[in-house]
Amino acid sequence: MAYKIFTSQCISCNLCLTVCPTNAIKVVDGQHWIDPELCTNCVGSIHTVPQCKAGCPTCDGCVKQPSDYWESWFTNYNHVVAKLTNKQDYWERWFNTYSQKYSEQLQKRQPQTMAPQKLK
Repeated sequence: MAYKIFTSQCISCNLCLTVCPTNAIKVVDGQHWIDPELCTNCVGSIHTVPQCKAGCPTCDGCVKQPSDYWESWFTNYNHVVAKLTNKQDYWERWFNTYSQKYSEQLQKRQPQTMAPQKLK
């Protein structure tokens, strides 16, 4: 999986150009671009992390680019789930609030019960 430079986050500091061990980063029409054919994610080099990501001052300029649709889908899904589950007791509070509102709606819809009549 190669990395991609998000142009909206890139500040064109050119640090990534100097730190890439495979020279995979190019500037095309003023935009930084990582050649996926040359990018090895710094695997097999002396570096333990991809240098474009490690050297990026914005911290969001270089991100992993999924190689297929499902990998991208699950990456986004896991990111969203991590945000939701990061909040302690989120689902319990959600369930309690939902249950309370639901029971209130049911009570509004139930007809008023009449007083029991005595049998003769």
